Amino acid sequence: MSQPNTQQAPVARGAGAPPAQAEQPRQYLTFTLGSEVFAIGILAIKEIIEYSTLTSVPMMPTYVRGVINLRGAVVPVLDLSVRFGKTPSPVTKKTCIVIIEITTAGERQDVGVVVDAVDSVLDIPPEQIEPPPAFGARIATDFIEGMGKVNGRFVILLDVNSVLAPEEAALLRTDENLADGS
Repeated sequence: MSQPNTQQAPVARGAGAPPAQAEQPRQYLTFTLGSEVFAIGILAIKEIIEYSTLTSVPMMPTYVRGVINLRGAVVPVLDLSVRFGKTPSPVTKKTCIVIIEITTAGERQDVGVVVDAVDSVLDIPPEQIEPPPAFGARIATDFIEGMGKVNGRFVILLDVNSVLAPEEAALLRTDENLADGS
C-alpha cells in the first residue's frame, strides 16, 4: 500500500514571482542629541567608545571636534549637533563616541560621531518607517533615511553615508592622511 502524498503543489503567483515574504524589522541604535532621538542602522556601527580627549586639527569645519587614535588608526570625530546647525554637545558622563563606517566615492572610512547618550537597540518594522519629510528645495533632508514611529514618537533615522557631503568626506580623508603623516 502506498503512502498518501501530503505535499501540496506550490501556488502559482505569476510568471516567476518569488513567494511573498514579510520584510523583517531592521535594527537601529538610538541615541540622543539634546532633546531629539536619532537612530543609525546597526550594520553601519563598528563600536561605541567612551568620550576621551581628542586631538584638534586646525582649519577643519566647526562640526569636526578632532581626531582620535583608535587602535593605531586616525579617526575623525564629528559633533552631530553642530553638523545639524545646533550648539556643540556638552560633554557629560553619558557622552560617547559612536564609530560608524561610511562609504563615499567607493571608499570606506571610519568616522566617530559624538552623541549625548546612547539609548538602546530597537527593531523597527518597515511599516513603521515613514519617508523623510519634504520641507522644500532649500532645506536639505538627504541625510534622513526616514522617520521611525516608536512608542508614539518619531525617531529620526539617519543615512550615515549622507551625513557628510562627498566633498566633506574627501576633506576628512585628506586631513586624516595629513594627521597620520602620510
